Amino acid sequence: MTQAPVQKGSVRFDAVEKRFGSVVAIRSLSFDIEPGTLVTLLGPSGCGKTTTLRMLAGLEQPTAGRILIGGRDVTNLPANERDVSMVFQSYALFPHMTVGENVAYGLRSGGSSKREAMERGKDGLALVGLEGFAERLPSELSGGQQQRVAVARALVLEPQVLLLDEPLSNLDARLRRHVRTEIRELQQRLGFTAVYVTHDQEEALAVSDRIIVMQAGEIAQAGTPRELYETPASSFIADFIGEANVVPCEVARRADGGLEARLGGLRHPIRMPTAREGAAKLAIRPNAITLGEPGPDRLDGRVTSAAYLGDHIEYEVETTHGRLFVVDSAIENVRPVASDIGIGLHERGVALIPA
Repeated sequence: MTQAPVQKGSVRFDAVEKRFGSVVAIRSLSFDIEPGTLVTLLGPSGCGKTTTLRMLAGLEQPTAGRILIGGRDVTNLPANERDVSMVFQSYALFPHMTVGENVAYGLRSGGSSKREAMERGKDGLALVGLEGFAERLPSELSGGQQQRVAVARALVLEPQVLLLDEPLSNLDARLRRHVRTEIRELQQRLGFTAVYVTHDQEEALAVSDRIIVMQAGEIAQAGTPRELYETPASSFIADFIGEANVVPCEVARRADGGLEARLGGLRHPIRMPTAREGAAKLAIRPNAITLGEPGPDRLDGRVTSAAYLGDHIEYEVETTHGRLFVVDSAIENVRPVASDIGIGLHERGVALIPA
């Protein structure tokens, strides 16, 4: 059987390892990225995501394993021979050059004539919605516009893969939301392959086709944003992708043969095909908890704090299964501190984590 050709823009890490002296930063890392998708490397500081991106860019050399781009082994190739472009956290725009000259810089360095480079640079600015900005200096642009210039400069080189290293970290919260939407819309419209690094879970959920969550130099879990949020494979993933209360529970069989998680008097149906009876953990999103009166079919709790935040109230509730953080939209019915309550669960927002 003949193997299907690898499409341009694909990425493969094959048992890649990176050591810094005696420290193992990346452990036998293997994953594939399909052409035309945006994949985010997500994780806390020191997890290895930036090292992984730098190895893909050719700025770090793997200690072992192979890296392939478009089916071509680039493991030992220098950065300028890998057909990738990088958007840096700091934008790295030349302050003395105009916007047009900044975008054309890589083309000029690659041997293009000044006229050709500037024309293609204008086309690149048009791609990111900055027509007419070519004669301005970077200092005359907002932070979001400077970020778009950095993206345009990378795109005009027509790379197989665009790499984005914490591209929104220098922007304020409102501008981050706006620019991340622009980057996602641009990637979907042009169909290029992108590898995006961030430690911001909300950012990763918003822009990604797939997310690779890293922990201590390894893949903790990979999947679509929805898969990671709704079916976390571990307590780490449940707490890292969004916020979750991770509590011990007992999985038992119901009279009808199905399984349920038991927390005190509370019973919650389990529909995971791989679920087994016995000790386990339940990951409960804060907005999946309902508060009511104590009762036999509820988990008993006591409110220890309550904070009004406009459109919702945040509670901390002490229970026999640990302290729960609760987000309640029923602002007309505030539960006073030290009151006893009964806790129920919505069907969605609750995931079983095997022990």
